[in-house]
Amino acid sequence: MDQLPAVAIPRLRLRRGRGGPAIRSGSLARREARYGLLFISPWIIGFLAFTLFPMVATLIFTFLNVTLAQEQPLRFVGLDNYTRMFADQHVWDSLVVTLKFAVLWLPISIVVPFLIAVGLNNKHIRGAGIMRTLFFLPYVVPFVAGVLVWEQMLGDTGWINGFLKLVGVANPPSWLFDTGAIYPALAMMGIWGIGAGIIINLAGLRGIPTELYEAARIDGAGAWASLRNVTIPLMSPIIFYTLILGVVDVLQYFLVPLVLKNGTGEPAGATLFYNLNLYRTFFTYQEMSYGATLAWFLFVLTLGFTFVLFVLARRRVFYAGER
Repeated sequence: MDQLPAVAIPRLRLRRGRGGPAIRSGSLARREARYGLLFISPWIIGFLAFTLFPMVATLIFTFLNVTLAQEQPLRFVGLDNYTRMFADQHVWDSLVVTLKFAVLWLPISIVVPFLIAVGLNNKHIRGAGIMRTLFFLPYVVPFVAGVLVWEQMLGDTGWINGFLKLVGVANPPSWLFDTGAIYPALAMMGIWGIGAGIIINLAGLRGIPTELYEAARIDGAGAWASLRNVTIPLMSPIIFYTLILGVVDVLQYFLVPLVLKNGTGEPAGATLFYNLNLYRTFFTYQEMSYGATLAWFLFVLTLGFTFVLFVLARRRVFYAGER
């Protein structure tokens, strides 16, 4: 048998420095880390300058007597601002107003977008894409402009009362001047802007496997049973997400009553929300230290509510990746 020709195999010369490949990989990791820090440095600078530093400054303000005019010498007052806050009846009244509106608005802000999304997700409905666009359009309208439009619609001679009189309601409510009607009026304004919530719920519904509905149908489940046993459990993370955002938003609610009533709290203090009281303390009364104290109290309240919700969610929220 003939001998096969020898194949020349080139020798690779490896440069072996101190540490070899380990040093090269370490330097590459450091270089990538430097590039990463360079790219996120605008966010880091913005976070430090516009979030962390103001938070630390306001926390320090709570122990001082800072005002915008600063007629008195700056001095350390200890817990005087906190003592004043707990004794201030306006604080507790505004907190009660906020919680009363939250009881009405939170269920609406969660249930209504969910039900509309369920309806739009139905494969038998026609024009779902157009309807999604129409529901989302109010969300992109300038907020103050939308509030002013609703102010005219909800007026005593507005479209809504005109429609109620047309259908036989002799004395329709004075939506913006009656303490019993102002919260439903605010809720109607909120419903007008639920387009983002509908889109979020639609995204969650589109992520539910159709095989689960088919299996439920084979087992004899109807529409209600499929909704209760398939849709709601698998949508529970989305519902929980919207609940958390809703709690945070309602505790910070103040722009609508500020535009409607110029921050006066009318009628009869029914729109004097906690955040509106905080806003007035800062920018009307110009008491920076006391306003900072109210802001930190709101921050602690928000953390407390969200912590309780996260604890309760351990048994109520279903995550597909967990066993």
